[in-house]
Amino acid sequence: MKKPWKRILIWVSAGLGMILIVAGGLVYFLYHSAEQTADKMYEDIKTKPVYVSKDTEVKKPSATPIKMKNLDPFTVLVLGVDQRQNDRGRSDTMIVLTVNPALHSILMFNIPRDTRTDIIGHGTVDKINHAYAFGGVEMSIQTVENFLDYPIDYYAKVNMEGFARIVDLLGGVEVDNPFAFDYEGRTFAEGHLVLNGTDALKYSRMRYDDPRGDFGRNTRQRDILQEVMNHALNVSNLTHLNSLLGQLGDSVKTNITFDEMKEFLTDYRPQIKTMETVEIKGQGKIINKIWYYLVDDKERNRIHNMIKSHLQGGSTVSGK
Repeated sequence: MKKPWKRILIWVSAGLGMILIVAGGLVYFLYHSAEQTADKMYEDIKTKPVYVSKDTEVKKPSATPIKMKNLDPFTVLVLGVDQRQNDRGRSDTMIVLTVNPALHSILMFNIPRDTRTDIIGHGTVDKINHAYAFGGVEMSIQTVENFLDYPIDYYAKVNMEGFARIVDLLGGVEVDNPFAFDYEGRTFAEGHLVLNGTDALKYSRMRYDDPRGDFGRNTRQRDILQEVMNHALNVSNLTHLNSLLGQLGDSVKTNITFDEMKEFLTDYRPQIKTMETVEIKGQGKIINKIWYYLVDDKERNRIHNMIKSHLQGGSTVSGK
C-alpha cells in the first residue's frame, strides 16, 4: 500500500500535468485563432509598380526588402476609409508613419485630405483623398509615394466605424481638448477627456467649428491614433490580443503578414520609446470654385528629407 504522501504527490503531479495540457491547448487555440484572423486581414498589393525615388540617396525597395527579423526601419500608410453602400468610399484620413527601432521612435504626420496633387494612375490633378475613390489602395499608395517622393512599404486600411470598436476594446482613449465644441449631438468640454469609441470617432471628425480647420482636425486624428497605438503597443495578454485581432479582422485590411505582426510585437515594440508628430504646411486656395490645400515643392522636400533622415538616421540595432 502506497503511503498517503506518495498518493498526494501523484495526484498533485497529475493535476499539474492536466493544467499544463489545458493551458497549452488554450495557447495553441488562441495563437491559431489569431493567425486565422490575421490571414483574413491580409490583402497584398500585386499590381502596384515598385516606386523608385528621384532622390538617389534613398535605397531602392526592390533591392532591399524589409527584414523585420533585422529590425529594419519601414514606412506605413494608414487609410481611414468611410465605406459606403455600393461605393468604394473615400479616404477620410491619410496618415504616414515611419518606424525606426534604431532611433527608438516613430514619426507620424497627416496628409491633409484636400491636398492638391497628381493622382497617379488616373491622369488628373485633384484632392489627394480622391485617389482612393478612383483606384482604391493601390492608387492611394502610388499617389502618396509620388507626393512624398518616398516608397511606402506597408499599408493599413481601417474602416472608421470599426475603428470605434477597436477603441472600446482597448479601454477608450484620453485626450486634452483645447476648446469646447458640439458635434453630432455630443458636447466635448474643454480640458482632459476620456472618450469611448463612438465619441473618439466624432471628436476626430469635427473640422468646420475648429478655428484651425483641417489642421485642428488632423491634430485630433493624430492624438487619437497615437493613443490607440500606445494602448496597442502595451497589449501583452494573449487573450486580449486575440480579441483585438478579432475586432480588427472585420475592420482592417493590410499587407503586413501575421509573422511580421509577431516580430513587430516581440522585437520592435520594446525598442519604441517616443512618437513624434509633424504637420505639413500649406495654404488654402479656391481653384475653379473648389477649395484645395496647396503644398509647395519646398515643403514637400522638407517632409521628404525628414522621412529620409528618420529612416536612415540609425543603423540596425546591435545583436539582431
